[in-house]
Amino acid sequence: MTERLSVSSALDEETARAEVYGLLATLYYAPPSAELLAQLRVAVTEAPAAGGFLEEPWRQFVGVVRSLSDEQVANEYDALFGGVGKPEVYLFGSYYLSGFLNEKPLAALRADLSALGLARDETIPETEDHFACVCEVMRYLIAGDDAAIANLTQQQKFFSAHVQSWVTPLCDAITAHPKANFYAALAAFTAAFANVETQGFDLMA
Repeated sequence: MTERLSVSSALDEETARAEVYGLLATLYYAPPSAELLAQLRVAVTEAPAAGGFLEEPWRQFVGVVRSLSDEQVANEYDALFGGVGKPEVYLFGSYYLSGFLNEKPLAALRADLSALGLARDETIPETEDHFACVCEVMRYLIAGDDAAIANLTQQQKFFSAHVQSWVTPLCDAITAHPKANFYAALAAFTAAFANVETQGFDLMA
């Protein structure tokens, strides 16, 4: 019975990790749909076990979602990440790692994706180093069916090279922006989640 419970707990944790990455990918890629915002407003904010590291940043995020209208969230996304020309905040890893878009970090990411047998969907205009894209890759590496690719070793390698390497300056840039409210709370949760992931992978070393 104990072994069954421990296996079930591990599977639940992996499912939860994949779901968080999927949620982050959705929220950073475009303004969230009315349906998603409605789900977030009624989301449970208490962790299953008291004192969970993500409980407070998640509670803060859900609280902000409840205080804003769908239109306010959509307008904030456009103000921070959209518009014509240079956005207020970049969501691309190459910018944070090299200071420019479409530089060597993007080429390195493409090489690693190719080695994993993954490639960008040609219908998606954003380059592969968009934060939503790397979150989606992490979701796949956790939840994918191919154990040769979807495993902890590949997760750790990809996370270290293409998420951990620039998630902190990204989150800092968002939280520091005067127009950020919904996305400041999301960035705080993102930073906390990335910290948990970092600690987890460090234990593998």
